[in-house]
Amino acid sequence: MINDLWYKNAVIYCLSVETFMDANGDGVGDFQGLMRRLDYLSGLGVTAIWLMPFQASPGRDDGYDVSDYYNVDPRYGSLGDFVEFTHGAKQRGIRVLIDLVINHTSKDHPWFQAARSDPRSPYRDWYVWSEKKPDNADQGMVFPGVQKTTWTYDDKAKAYYFHRFYDHQPDLNTSNPEVQAEILKIMGFWIQLGVSGFRMDATPFIIATKGADVTKPVEQFDMLRKFREFLQWRLGDSIILAEANILPKDNFEYFGDDGDRMQIMFNFQVNQALFYAFASADTRPLKKAMEATKPRPATAQWGLFLRNHDELDLGRLTEKQRGVVFAAFGPEKDMQLYDRGIRRRLAPMLGGDHRRIEMAYSLLFSLPGTPVIRYGDEIGMGDDLGLPERNCARTPMQWSSEPEGGFTKSEKPISPVIKDGPYGFQHVNVAEQRRDPNSLLNWTERMIRMRKEAPEIGWGDFSVIDTGNDGVLALRYERRGNSVLILHNLHARPTEVSFDPDIGEDGRLLIDIADGASSKADENGFHTVVLDAYGYRWYRVGGLDYLLRRTEI
Repeated sequence: MINDLWYKNAVIYCLSVETFMDANGDGVGDFQGLMRRLDYLSGLGVTAIWLMPFQASPGRDDGYDVSDYYNVDPRYGSLGDFVEFTHGAKQRGIRVLIDLVINHTSKDHPWFQAARSDPRSPYRDWYVWSEKKPDNADQGMVFPGVQKTTWTYDDKAKAYYFHRFYDHQPDLNTSNPEVQAEILKIMGFWIQLGVSGFRMDATPFIIATKGADVTKPVEQFDMLRKFREFLQWRLGDSIILAEANILPKDNFEYFGDDGDRMQIMFNFQVNQALFYAFASADTRPLKKAMEATKPRPATAQWGLFLRNHDELDLGRLTEKQRGVVFAAFGPEKDMQLYDRGIRRRLAPMLGGDHRRIEMAYSLLFSLPGTPVIRYGDEIGMGDDLGLPERNCARTPMQWSSEPEGGFTKSEKPISPVIKDGPYGFQHVNVAEQRRDPNSLLNWTERMIRMRKEAPEIGWGDFSVIDTGNDGVLALRYERRGNSVLILHNLHARPTEVSFDPDIGEDGRLLIDIADGASSKADENGFHTVVLDAYGYRWYRVGGLDYLLRRTEI
């Protein structure tokens, strides 16, 4: 069982086939291009890839509008290309997770076309209909300011259909047992082709009851157990990584009291408090978020992230906290989105300051859970605010200073490569940073290796150590007789802190595994450490013979 919990000490890398590399020369990334970059990912040290949607789709929402769950979009290649990719990843010790987009389909999906064409169609009940427009049709939109309603009239069906997202994405009636059976079939299909699990998109909406008469949706948590049971029957160590922006009081409903539902969930609570800490140098809300999300089943895990392919959602912060984050990282209106978030990439949010970027990622790697990093962040890629909505942060990967950043030989990539300004591909690319020992890319590679060599973070229990300074976060992890202690200074100035590791005699010696600046305690057992502006320290507690002292249980 222990060996099956590979996700406990994983490093997950999120990418889109469309934006990673184009081998066919048509301006669109494809699986052949991705295959050619597997050695890069292996060298970076990632242990799993989260692949954004690549199934057949009209492409109105970056593939999140699926029109065929059992096929690859022809722009990216074929099912054969996909299997070659999963096989190549497996050879390099990299697992593959794919997006499972089952809350809705594209309106072009044959299921919906059959459903709207004939009220007696077996697919009619696979979607959610109403003869009259419900009174609450102007509520519950996922994209306020862009989306006007959640119910749209279909002329052919002569009825309204429900869509929590855009009107071209009709919701599946996931309460229907036939729909649930089809979802299991979809998962089984891709498991057979080499994937190790799924990132389940919009999980709370999938399990919620839907209908014109539903004013307060009820979450059907047993559905999550059904998904989990099926997957582990097909492949014992397969997982589901759930996207669920929920309150801490509901965590166990998704994990299951016995850890029998979702294996991993994204920790949105910590993510939002983290950006408030970056903006204010106040770690108190972050500490509260960490403590609130600390309880979880032994087999469950949090997925920690900085930025992803969506906007930075700040909806869980107080109005005052949200204002602080907006002022620091998204002060202009075109940097904001959906009245709740920021649509920028991490590097421009932090002003391109490598000290802050390194501190942010060092902190991510030291938080309790599994780190998830986004393609391009390892080189500090920027964004193109001239592109609509979230597309501004979904530009092609920048591989070199060659035309189109080495992404494609085509002069017209499907999404424009960033060419101008300090984040243009001429200045920010893999090739240049690979040759620079002090680059962000090489730093990230070293940090990933260091994180993988500290399994206490992924597996162990954490304690917050008092430093007497709200702008400095000190975390101590323990597991199997070993401990690590990690400090981060969120201040823009050097800071001195004194602290007691609170771990007995071993705590008198702290060995810095990042840069060698070790520390010995004074006669009272306290360490005094000076941290640079945005500085950090990773310490092994007691010495570097920890592997010899590690217990088997």
